[in-house]
Amino acid sequence: MKISLCVVAYNEKQYLPALLQDILGQSYPKEKLEILLIDGGSTDGTRQQMEQFAKDYKDRYSDVLVLDNPGKIQSCGWNTALVHFTGDVIVRVDAHGRIPEDFVQRNAENLQAGEMVSGGARPVVCDKEDGWSNTLLLAEESLFGSSISSFRRKGEKGYVNSLFHGAYRREVFETVGGFREDLGRTEDNEIHYRIRKAGYRLCMSPDIHSFQYIRPTLRKMCGQKFGNGYWIGLTSGVCPGCLSLYHFVPGAFIGGILLTSIAALLGLRQPALILWGAYWLLAVLMAVCSARKKKKSIFLLLLPVLFFLLHISYGAGTWLGLIKMPFWRRRHRTCPSVQQVKEQMKHGRKTA
Repeated sequence: MKISLCVVAYNEKQYLPALLQDILGQSYPKEKLEILLIDGGSTDGTRQQMEQFAKDYKDRYSDVLVLDNPGKIQSCGWNTALVHFTGDVIVRVDAHGRIPEDFVQRNAENLQAGEMVSGGARPVVCDKEDGWSNTLLLAEESLFGSSISSFRRKGEKGYVNSLFHGAYRREVFETVGGFREDLGRTEDNEIHYRIRKAGYRLCMSPDIHSFQYIRPTLRKMCGQKFGNGYWIGLTSGVCPGCLSLYHFVPGAFIGGILLTSIAALLGLRQPALILWGAYWLLAVLMAVCSARKKKKSIFLLLLPVLFFLLHISYGAGTWLGLIKMPFWRRRHRTCPSVQQVKEQMKHGRKTA
């Protein structure tokens, strides 16, 4: 089975070298591996790192390609990978990620056993070992913070709605087409929805795992949450079926804050007291549960506040997206890239 391992990156000079070393260390036979490195016009030396890798190791693999992603965003980059990969399987790995040496091998075994889409848990890690960074990590990986998704923590084999670092048989994308290039953060949710609708199942195995670095600062983490929420709001107008209720919980919280605050200003204070009291009680309890087995640090006292800031950021983004959604939807009811990639893949298969 020939496997194409693909990485899409934009200005990832800090993280890409470690991932390239992980790729070199894969136990899967290199002569059956094709490496696609896709750059979105990086200005920090990422492209040079890719080209050096191709120069140094091209002869070890079936092929190593460095490709351009003029659209810069992830969905455009993945579509570039789809129309260029020549393997039986395409494996997606984020440039912010890390993979153990058996990652490709275990996915291959899962697919050879009959699955069409394979993946595993993807816990988050930080690249620094200090009190503040570890506290940010706790906030990110906590169920109360943002990690309800099964791909972060699932411990048994089963079928899920979405995967992060997934492996897909070629047939899957030849059937459902490419990614929507008008989606900035929710392209995975949308395409996995189409994959499920086409009758394929997304298999998550406990013996497959990879990792993802968290954003290294609170500002970047809040910015990421705001962007995630914003695209949830927009995506609700074109593919509500690919979203779950939990995606809208932070937005509902923001709405509750506004409504109860207005009620309090009008003299009805009890709803605000109940909402705020319940929230902070739950935030403190979740902080204690998250931190009880961790190395003690003064920064852990800030964990409830971090939860609050992440929820506010995500919720505010969701409301902005919902407000803009009716106008955005008029221009984005369909996306031509989905069918274009499908046709290009079929043409490529016929002429290969």
